[in-house]
Amino acid sequence: MTLTDKPEIKVAILDLYDGIANEGMRGFQDILNRYKAKNQLNLSFEIFDVRRKCLVPNTDDFDIYISSGGPGSPLDTEGTEWEKKYFNLIDKLEDHNLSNNSQKKHAFFVCHSFQLMCRKYGLGDINTRRSTSFGVLPVHQTKAGLIDPVFEGLADPFYAVDSRSWQVINPNEKRFTELGMQLLAIEKERPYVDLPRAMMAVRFNEYFISTQFHPEADAAGMQLLLSKDEKKKEVVNEHGLDKYNDMLEHLEDPDKITYTQNTMIPNFLDQAVLSMQEI
Repeated sequence: MTLTDKPEIKVAILDLYDGIANEGMRGFQDILNRYKAKNQLNLSFEIFDVRRKCLVPNTDDFDIYISSGGPGSPLDTEGTEWEKKYFNLIDKLEDHNLSNNSQKKHAFFVCHSFQLMCRKYGLGDINTRRSTSFGVLPVHQTKAGLIDPVFEGLADPFYAVDSRSWQVINPNEKRFTELGMQLLAIEKERPYVDLPRAMMAVRFNEYFISTQFHPEADAAGMQLLLSKDEKKKEVVNEHGLDKYNDMLEHLEDPDKITYTQNTMIPNFLDQAVLSMQEI
């Protein structure tokens, strides 16, 4: 059987970067291309410039959705045209998944998308960090995270790329319970810093999962960023020179972000593709 004889799997990548240069979009495409080749799938993807061009996909045309990170405040865009279209798309996907349609739509939300979705559901407080978090940092799983299929194979803690000026803190347990959502991961405990730990991953439902960190990031992209004087200064000011050098070492370690990149989104794709094949 040739690839074109196999059932078509269509992925929509929702680009929330608003035109700024980034490594995230390349990371998503690399993962999808590797996953397609490894599993011999008839898989294609299309990118939608949501913020800059106000483009969103038709929900009937795609099976799987990946929503990216992006710059700026997750609060200030409330009511903008692109955000209305974005949340309208999410509502349509939810309605579809609640319907009798056996083919469900799976979605993965990253960083800025995570913050927007947490705002949509009222899952916690969103605010600016005291200083930007950037680097290869440990992420701790909750009990729910330890048994979530998308986290399967990851250590506790595992390492991921964190890059954010904003955060979601103080999980609203009442809302989590009401909506049947699960907090899957939190940031590193800092006993010497009197600040709340940020939420780092949430499962919204059986088909929607999200991370505050960047599971699409790879060592090459991070090395490029960390080599820039501005980023080096930022990391050293926040974490110290020793931590900066540790980050560079982590990039060489196949058990750190390379492993996370090769595990988490592929696990998500496994779940989505398997559910399509079960029909």
